Amino acid sequence: MNSSILIRQACGDDTGALARIYAYYVNQTAITFEYTAPDAVEMERRRQEISQHYPYLVAELDGQVVGYAYAHAFYGREAYAWSVESSIYVDVNVRKHGIGRTLYKALEKALKSMGILNINACIAIPRDEDDPYVTYDSLNFHKHLGYILAGHLHHSGYKFDRWYDIVWMEKMLGPHTIHPKFPAKK
Repeated sequence: MNSSILIRQACGDDTGALARIYAYYVNQTAITFEYTAPDAVEMERRRQEISQHYPYLVAELDGQVVGYAYAHAFYGREAYAWSVESSIYVDVNVRKHGIGRTLYKALEKALKSMGILNINACIAIPRDEDDPYVTYDSLNFHKHLGYILAGHLHHSGYKFDRWYDIVWMEKMLGPHTIHPKFPAKK
């Protein structure tokens, strides 16, 4: 890919592109377990809610939003303050060109600067090798970025008339010390 990728914080003007990119994954894949693609209004509500506390980044290529990544609270209890769950979606037409890697590196940098120590990713995987709706690409992508397998849950999601497993992967962003400083909120 010859053009340079611009990573920036998502804004309200991006909502249509976010909804379009995500709709493909909802309607055509088992990468997400949502059955109905949210409209732009719902995507904007989600973006605003997440952006209050965590990075919500977009990738631009030639002035067009072609992907996004964000993190949100892992769980609502105080002891989880240093942990987040991440999500990433890249326009299906520009996958495998470094956009996802560039987005995730920027997301990790932003999270690390906040004091976040753990990134967790929940990834759907196929139960059969020839599954038409999900592959091992996301798992392999995360492995390539240094994530390690933390758990495997069987028959956890049902979509397209079949059951799917999920795996949890994790990546440590920094040392885990006694009496750590609470992470800053965005």
